Amino acid sequence: MSTLETIFGLHGRVALVTGSSRGIGAAIAVGLAGAGATVVVHGQSLEATAATVAAIEAGGGTALALAADLAERGAGRRLVEEVEARLGHLDILVVNASAQVNAELADLTEADFDLQVAVNLRSTVEMLQTGLPRMAARGWGRVVSIGSINQLRPKGIVTAYAATKAAQHNLIQSQARDYARHGVLLNTLAPGLVDTDRNAGRKAADPQGWDDYVRTLNWMGRAGQADEMVGAAIFLACDACSFMTGESIVLSGGY
Repeated sequence: MSTLETIFGLHGRVALVTGSSRGIGAAIAVGLAGAGATVVVHGQSLEATAATVAAIEAGGGTALALAADLAERGAGRRLVEEVEARLGHLDILVVNASAQVNAELADLTEADFDLQVAVNLRSTVEMLQTGLPRMAARGWGRVVSIGSINQLRPKGIVTAYAATKAAQHNLIQSQARDYARHGVLLNTLAPGLVDTDRNAGRKAADPQGWDDYVRTLNWMGRAGQADEMVGAAIFLACDACSFMTGESIVLSGGY
Protein backbone atom coordinates (compact mmCIF):
# COMPACT_ATOMS: atom_id res chain seq x y z
CA MET A 1 0.00 0.00 0.00
CA SER A 2 1.39 3.42 -0.96
CA THR A 3 1.94 6.26 1.48
CA LEU A 4 -0.99 8.15 -0.04
CA GLU A 5 -3.28 5.15 0.41
CA THR A 6 -2.12 4.77 4.00
CA ILE A 7 -2.78 8.42 4.85
CA PHE A 8 -5.90 9.09 2.78
CA GLY A 9 -7.34 5.60 2.42
CA LEU A 10 -10.49 4.59 4.27
CA HIS A 11 -10.41 0.83 3.86
CA GLY A 12 -12.14 -0.87 6.77
CA ARG A 13 -13.93 2.31 7.83
CA VAL A 14 -17.71 2.70 7.98
CA ALA A 15 -19.09 6.12 7.07
CA LEU A 16 -22.60 7.52 7.46
CA VAL A 17 -23.39 10.48 5.22
CA THR A 18 -26.73 12.04 6.09
CA GLY A 19 -28.69 13.62 3.27
CA SER A 20 -26.64 11.73 0.69
CA SER A 21 -29.41 11.01 -1.79
CA ARG A 22 -28.42 14.09 -3.80
CA GLY A 23 -26.20 17.15 -4.05
CA ILE A 24 -23.13 17.61 -1.86
CA GLY A 25 -23.99 14.60 0.29
CA ALA A 26 -24.20 12.27 -2.70
CA ALA A 27 -20.86 13.49 -4.05
CA ILE A 28 -19.19 12.99 -0.66
CA ALA A 29 -20.71 9.52 -0.25
CA VAL A 30 -19.36 8.42 -3.63
CA GLY A 31 -15.99 9.97 -2.80
CA LEU A 32 -15.66 8.21 0.56
CA ALA A 33 -16.59 4.91 -1.05
CA GLY A 34 -13.93 5.51 -3.70
CA ALA A 35 -11.40 5.96 -0.89
CA GLY A 36 -12.36 2.53 0.45
CA ALA A 37 -15.04 3.18 3.08
CA THR A 38 -18.25 1.23 3.40
CA VAL A 39 -20.79 4.04 3.06
CA VAL A 40 -24.25 4.27 4.57
CA VAL A 41 -26.34 6.37 2.19
CA HIS A 42 -29.16 8.19 3.96
CA GLY A 43 -32.29 9.81 2.58
CA GLN A 44 -35.86 10.45 3.64
CA SER A 45 -36.87 7.33 1.70
CA LEU A 46 -35.02 4.28 0.41
CA GLU A 47 -36.14 5.13 -3.10
CA ALA A 48 -34.36 8.49 -2.86
CA THR A 49 -31.03 6.80 -2.11
CA ALA A 50 -31.06 4.52 -5.16
CA ALA A 51 -29.00 6.71 -7.50
CA THR A 52 -26.22 7.27 -4.97
CA VAL A 53 -26.07 3.59 -4.05
CA ALA A 54 -25.92 2.68 -7.75
CA ALA A 55 -23.08 5.16 -8.34
CA ILE A 56 -21.08 3.71 -5.43
CA GLU A 57 -21.60 0.13 -6.57
CA ALA A 58 -20.77 1.00 -10.19
CA GLY A 59 -17.41 2.27 -8.94
CA GLY A 60 -16.74 -0.98 -7.10
CA GLY A 61 -17.67 0.37 -3.66
CA THR A 62 -19.93 -0.94 -0.92
CA ALA A 63 -23.07 0.90 0.19
CA LEU A 64 -25.97 0.38 2.56
CA ALA A 65 -29.13 2.47 2.23
CA LEU A 66 -31.06 3.70 5.26
CA ALA A 67 -34.08 5.99 5.44
CA ALA A 68 -34.97 8.42 8.22
CA ASP A 69 -36.76 11.74 8.58
CA LEU A 70 -34.34 13.75 10.69
CA ALA A 71 -37.06 16.27 11.52
CA GLU A 72 -38.56 13.62 13.80
CA ARG A 73 -37.48 13.65 17.43
CA GLY A 74 -35.05 10.79 18.09
CA ALA A 75 -34.42 10.01 14.41
CA GLY A 76 -30.74 10.98 14.59
CA ARG A 77 -30.14 8.69 17.54
CA ARG A 78 -31.98 5.79 15.90
CA LEU A 79 -30.04 6.25 12.65
CA VAL A 80 -26.65 5.93 14.35
CA GLU A 81 -27.86 2.97 16.39
CA GLU A 82 -29.04 1.20 13.23
CA VAL A 83 -25.69 1.72 11.52
CA GLU A 84 -23.92 0.25 14.54
CA ALA A 85 -26.34 -2.70 14.68
CA ARG A 86 -26.10 -3.45 10.96
CA LEU A 87 -22.38 -2.90 10.39
CA GLY A 88 -20.84 -3.28 13.84
CA HIS A 89 -19.27 0.17 14.11
CA LEU A 90 -19.46 3.74 12.83
CA ASP A 91 -16.13 5.45 12.22
CA ILE A 92 -17.03 8.51 10.14
CA LEU A 93 -20.13 10.66 10.54
CA VAL A 94 -20.78 13.27 7.86
CA VAL A 95 -23.53 15.58 9.09
CA ASN A 96 -24.83 16.87 5.78
CA ALA A 97 -28.63 16.73 5.82
CA SER A 98 -30.14 20.16 6.38
CA ALA A 99 -33.30 22.18 6.03
CA GLN A 100 -33.09 25.67 4.55
CA VAL A 101 -36.11 27.97 4.37
CA ASN A 102 -35.41 31.36 2.86
CA ALA A 103 -37.13 34.05 4.91
CA GLU A 104 -36.28 37.35 6.52
CA LEU A 105 -36.70 37.28 10.28
CA ALA A 106 -39.95 39.28 10.14
CA ASP A 107 -41.44 36.70 7.76
CA LEU A 108 -40.15 33.56 9.46
CA THR A 109 -43.00 31.27 10.50
CA GLU A 110 -42.93 29.15 13.62
CA ALA A 111 -43.17 25.98 11.52
CA ASP A 112 -40.25 26.96 9.30
CA PHE A 113 -38.15 27.87 12.33
CA ASP A 114 -38.97 24.59 14.07
CA LEU A 115 -38.10 22.55 10.97
CA GLN A 116 -34.65 24.11 10.60
CA VAL A 117 -33.87 23.73 14.30
CA ALA A 118 -35.05 20.11 14.29
CA VAL A 119 -33.05 18.97 11.25
CA ASN A 120 -29.97 21.18 11.48
CA LEU A 121 -29.48 21.27 15.22
CA ARG A 122 -31.49 18.73 17.21
CA SER A 123 -30.68 15.76 14.97
CA THR A 124 -27.00 16.75 15.07
CA VAL A 125 -27.09 16.72 18.88
CA GLU A 126 -28.76 13.30 18.82
CA MET A 127 -26.19 11.81 16.44
CA LEU A 128 -23.27 13.22 18.41
CA GLN A 129 -24.69 12.04 21.74
CA THR A 130 -25.07 8.54 20.33
CA GLY A 131 -22.00 8.24 18.13
CA LEU A 132 -19.19 10.04 19.94
CA PRO A 133 -18.95 7.84 23.05
CA ARG A 134 -18.81 4.74 20.86
CA MET A 135 -16.08 6.23 18.66
CA ALA A 136 -14.14 7.22 21.78
CA ALA A 137 -14.40 3.71 23.19
CA ARG A 138 -12.81 2.40 19.99
CA GLY A 139 -10.13 5.12 20.01
CA TRP A 140 -10.79 6.53 16.53
CA GLY A 141 -13.49 8.61 14.89
CA ARG A 142 -14.17 11.48 12.54
CA VAL A 143 -17.11 13.87 12.35
CA VAL A 144 -17.40 16.12 9.32
CA SER A 145 -20.13 18.72 9.70
CA ILE A 146 -21.23 20.34 6.45
CA GLY A 147 -21.76 23.93 7.45
CA SER A 148 -22.13 27.02 5.30
CA ILE A 149 -20.42 30.29 4.52
CA ASN A 150 -23.53 31.74 6.15
CA GLN A 151 -22.36 30.57 9.58
CA LEU A 152 -19.61 33.20 9.23
CA ARG A 153 -21.31 35.81 7.05
CA PRO A 154 -25.09 35.53 7.52
CA LYS A 155 -27.60 37.10 5.15
CA GLY A 156 -31.05 38.26 6.20
CA ILE A 157 -32.82 35.97 3.74
CA VAL A 158 -31.38 32.90 5.51
CA THR A 159 -31.50 34.24 9.08
CA ALA A 160 -32.65 31.04 10.81
CA TYR A 161 -30.62 28.71 8.59
CA ALA A 162 -27.44 30.70 9.18
CA ALA A 163 -28.05 30.74 12.93
CA THR A 164 -28.50 26.96 13.05
CA LYS A 165 -25.30 26.46 11.04
CA ALA A 166 -23.37 28.70 13.43
CA ALA A 167 -24.79 26.71 16.35
CA GLN A 168 -23.89 23.46 14.63
CA HIS A 169 -20.25 24.53 14.33
CA ASN A 170 -20.31 25.59 17.99
CA LEU A 171 -21.33 22.03 18.84
CA ILE A 172 -18.47 20.71 16.72
CA GLN A 173 -15.97 22.94 18.52
CA SER A 174 -17.16 22.05 22.01
CA GLN A 175 -17.13 18.31 21.33
CA ALA A 176 -13.81 18.53 19.51
CA ARG A 177 -12.29 19.78 22.76
CA ASP A 178 -13.92 17.03 24.82
CA TYR A 179 -12.98 14.15 22.50
CA ALA A 180 -9.57 15.20 21.14
CA ARG A 181 -7.64 12.97 23.57
CA HIS A 182 -9.76 9.98 22.55
CA GLY A 183 -8.72 10.02 18.88
CA VAL A 184 -12.10 11.43 17.80
CA LEU A 185 -11.75 14.55 15.66
CA LEU A 186 -14.57 16.88 14.65
CA ASN A 187 -14.36 19.60 11.99
CA THR A 188 -16.62 21.63 9.74
CA LEU A 189 -16.54 21.95 5.97
CA ALA A 190 -18.27 25.23 5.09
CA PRO A 191 -19.20 25.63 1.41
CA GLY A 192 -20.16 28.83 -0.31
CA LEU A 193 -22.79 28.74 -3.06
CA VAL A 194 -22.79 25.31 -4.71
CA ASP A 195 -24.75 24.57 -7.88
CA THR A 196 -27.07 21.79 -6.68
CA ASP A 197 -30.74 20.98 -7.00
CA ARG A 198 -31.38 23.21 -3.97
CA ASN A 199 -30.71 26.17 -6.27
CA ALA A 200 -32.20 24.64 -9.44
CA GLY A 201 -35.52 26.49 -9.19
CA ARG A 202 -33.90 29.89 -8.80
CA LYS A 203 -31.48 29.19 -11.65
CA ALA A 204 -34.22 27.97 -14.00
CA ALA A 205 -36.59 30.83 -13.18
CA ASP A 206 -34.06 33.56 -13.98
CA PRO A 207 -30.95 32.23 -15.77
CA GLN A 208 -29.56 35.71 -16.48
CA GLY A 209 -30.16 36.85 -12.92
CA TRP A 210 -28.42 33.73 -11.66
CA ASP A 211 -25.42 34.36 -13.91
CA ASP A 212 -25.22 37.98 -12.80
CA TYR A 213 -25.42 36.95 -9.16
CA VAL A 214 -22.71 34.29 -9.22
CA ARG A 215 -20.33 36.49 -11.25
CA THR A 216 -20.14 38.95 -8.36
CA LEU A 217 -20.52 36.48 -5.48
CA ASN A 218 -16.91 35.42 -5.05
CA TRP A 219 -13.43 35.95 -6.47
CA MET A 220 -13.83 33.12 -8.98
CA GLY A 221 -17.10 34.52 -10.30
CA ARG A 222 -18.92 31.19 -10.32
CA ALA A 223 -20.81 28.74 -8.16
CA GLY A 224 -19.02 25.69 -6.84
CA GLN A 225 -19.78 22.14 -7.90
CA ALA A 226 -20.67 19.33 -5.52
CA ASP A 227 -17.63 17.31 -6.60
CA GLU A 228 -15.38 20.17 -5.49
CA MET A 229 -16.36 19.47 -1.86
CA VAL A 230 -15.17 15.85 -1.95
CA GLY A 231 -11.41 16.29 -1.52
CA ALA A 232 -11.76 18.33 1.66
CA ALA A 233 -14.34 15.88 3.02
CA ILE A 234 -12.00 12.92 2.46
CA PHE A 235 -9.18 14.82 4.18
CA LEU A 236 -11.33 15.53 7.23
CA ALA A 237 -12.47 11.89 7.35
CA CYS A 238 -9.09 10.15 7.20
CA ASP A 239 -5.76 9.80 8.99
CA ALA A 240 -4.35 12.80 7.12
CA CYS A 241 -6.42 14.94 9.48
CA SER A 242 -4.68 13.62 12.58
CA PHE A 243 -3.64 16.98 14.07
CA MET A 244 -6.70 19.09 13.25
CA THR A 245 -9.91 19.35 15.24
CA GLY A 246 -12.56 21.97 16.00
CA GLU A 247 -11.74 23.89 12.81
CA SER A 248 -13.49 24.96 9.61
CA ILE A 249 -12.44 24.57 6.00
CA VAL A 250 -14.20 27.20 3.91
CA LEU A 251 -14.71 26.39 0.22
CA SER A 252 -16.25 29.53 -1.19
CA GLY A 253 -14.35 30.46 -4.34
CA GLY A 254 -12.80 33.35 -2.41
CA TYR A 255 -15.15 35.49 -0.36
